Amino acid sequence: MIHVLFVCLGNICRSPMAELIFKKLVQERGVRDRFSIDSCATSGYEVGNPVYPPALRTLRAHGVEGNHTARRITPRDLAQNDYVLVMDEENLRAVNRLAQANERGKIRKLCSFTDRPRDVADPWYTGDFERAYADIREGCAAFLDFVLQD
Repeated sequence: MIHVLFVCLGNICRSPMAELIFKKLVQERGVRDRFSIDSCATSGYEVGNPVYPPALRTLRAHGVEGNHTARRITPRDLAQNDYVLVMDEENLRAVNRLAQANERGKIRKLCSFTDRPRDVADPWYTGDFERAYADIREGCAAFLDFVLQD
């Protein structure tokens, strides 16, 4: 089983979008049973809240179903997951501060697996959920290709 954790600031936009997109991708590829997939936040701002409605509408417009309740990352998450995929540089710094030295190698930016490594812009601030969806979808597809080639 490959344990994958997606992380963003509040766990109501980007990381749950990534979790649900990745779940759909692995289902479509017929490898869902090989993965444990979750998401969480670096902050406690939104703990207990559902996926932000504009993010959920964007997912549904692309045929991605599901839901998630925001939660904050714990040291146990870092110990139990094989890959911890963050959305941006700020998330990367926050998760690395929490991680033990031997855990830092599993922490990567999601779009580092693409041909255009970059941050996933935060739609909470930009309002552009379609752009976030496109970035996340590209990152998830590239990451899945990476994992399955091993």
